[in-house]
Amino acid sequence: MATTPRTQKRPVKNTAKNSQKPIWHAPLQRAWMGISAVILIICGLAGFAATVGAAALFNSSHTIRYEVVETNHPFYAASPQGSDAALSPLSSAFTPQVLYWEPLIRAWAILYQIDPNLIATVIQIESCGDPNVSSSAGAQGLFQVMPFHFDPGEDMLDVQTNAKRGLNYLADGLQQANGHAGLALAGYNGGHGVIDRGWATWASETQRYYYWGSRIYAEVISGMEQSPTLQEWLNAGGQSLCLRAGESQKALDQKQAAVALISN
Repeated sequence: MATTPRTQKRPVKNTAKNSQKPIWHAPLQRAWMGISAVILIICGLAGFAATVGAAALFNSSHTIRYEVVETNHPFYAASPQGSDAALSPLSSAFTPQVLYWEPLIRAWAILYQIDPNLIATVIQIESCGDPNVSSSAGAQGLFQVMPFHFDPGEDMLDVQTNAKRGLNYLADGLQQANGHAGLALAGYNGGHGVIDRGWATWASETQRYYYWGSRIYAEVISGMEQSPTLQEWLNAGGQSLCLRAGESQKALDQKQAAVALISN
C-alpha cells in the first residue's frame, strides 16, 4: 500500500529572540563612557595643576638661589699689590691728617700698583701725614725714608721724591713677601732682611710696627668705618704726632695760598 510521505518539518529558529539585544546594555555603556570621560578630565586637570605648581616652586627656589643682594660694603682686592689693588677705595677710617693727602695717595696707588689703604697705613704710623718730620734715626718726610735711599742732591722732604723712594721700597718688600702686607710692613721698618726671618729675631720696634700696621690695614680693608687698632695707636702716643702733622699742613696751606695770591 502506498503511503503518502510525511512532510518533515525543520525546526525554526527564534530569530527574533536571538537578534534582540538586552535592553540594559546600551544605557550602561553610555554611563561608563561618561564616567570614563569625567575621570580623564579630572586626571588631566590634576596633572596640569601639579605641573604648574612644580614649575612655580622651581622658579621660586631658582630666583631665591640667584638673587643679588645689594650691600654698602666696598670691594677690596684680595692682594695689596696689582691693578685691582690700586683701584681699591680709600677707607675713611684714617685720621684727617692722612686723608689730607688723599688725591696724591690715589695717584701713587695707580703709579706703584699698591692698595691705597696700605700706602695710607704707612703714612699713618710713620708720620701721620707730616711732610716735614724727621726721626732721631735720621728718617725723613712723609714716608720716613732713611737718607741712604736717596740719590745725591735729592730733596728728601719733597713730597713726591719722598714718596718715590718710600713706595719703591714698599713695592719691593711686597714682592719679597709674596704679597703679604704684614711682612712687607715689617720689612719697611726693619729692612727687607727680616721678611724671611722669624718674629722672635725681629727688633721690638719692628714687632710693634708689624702689630700696628698689619692690624690697621686688615681693619680698614674689612670695610670697618673705624679702626680700633688705629685708636689704640693714637692713645699710645700717635695723637701727638698727628697734632704736629696738622700744624705742618696748616703752614703748607698758608704757603700755597700765598703763592697763589702772588701768582694772580
